[in-house]
Amino acid sequence: MKAPKILILYYSMYGHSYEMALMVKEGVESAGGEAILKKVAELVPEQFLDEYAKQAAERQKDVPVADPRADLKGIDGLILGVPTRFGNMSSQMKNFWDQTGGDWMKGTLVGKPAAVFTSTATQHGGQESTLLATHTVLLHHGCVIVGMPYSIQAQTTMDGLEGGSPYGAGTITGGKGERFPSDLEKGMARDFGAHLTRIAAKLKD
Repeated sequence: MKAPKILILYYSMYGHSYEMALMVKEGVESAGGEAILKKVAELVPEQFLDEYAKQAAERQKDVPVADPRADLKGIDGLILGVPTRFGNMSSQMKNFWDQTGGDWMKGTLVGKPAAVFTSTATQHGGQESTLLATHTVLLHHGCVIVGMPYSIQAQTTMDGLEGGSPYGAGTITGGKGERFPSDLEKGMARDFGAHLTRIAAKLKD
C-alpha cells in the first residue's frame, strides 16, 4: 500500500504555528506518511506587517502557498494549523476555505480524516473554541474529525504552562509572541501528526 498523503496546511504570522507544523510533518513521516507542507496566503498588506512578521515570513519563504482550487485533491488526510484570532479561525485560513466550494460540491474530502492544531497568546485565549470552530468547517466538507487522544499523555501535564487538549495540539505564544513551542508542545504536535497518519492509512482505499 502506498504511503498516505497528508496535507499540512497552516498559517503563521510570527512563526509559532510554523514551528508546530514542522513537528507535525515529522510525526507524519515517522508513521510512514507522505507529508505535504503548505501555507495559506497572507492577507495583511506588507506595509502593515511589523518587523517580527517580516522575519517570520522570511523563515517560511520556501514553503509553497496553497491553492484552494487544487491542493485538497488527491490527499488521504489533512492537518490544519490555525492560530486563534479572538477565539476563532484566523481570516487568512478562513479565506482559503471560503474558496473551496467546488470541492465541497464534489465531496472531495468526504471520509478523509482531518485534525487541527492551534496557537494562542494566553492559556485561556481561545484554543479550544478555535479548534472546535475549525472542526465545523471540516465537518461541512464531510471529513472524519480526529482529536488528540489521552494516549498522548503530555496533554495531561500539571508541571507548567502548556497548550493542547483532546480537540487538538496547541502552543501558547505569550502576549508579545515571545514564547515559542516548548519541547512538550512539540512532542504533542509530532505525536498528533503520527496519530492522524495511522488513521489515514487505515481509511485509505
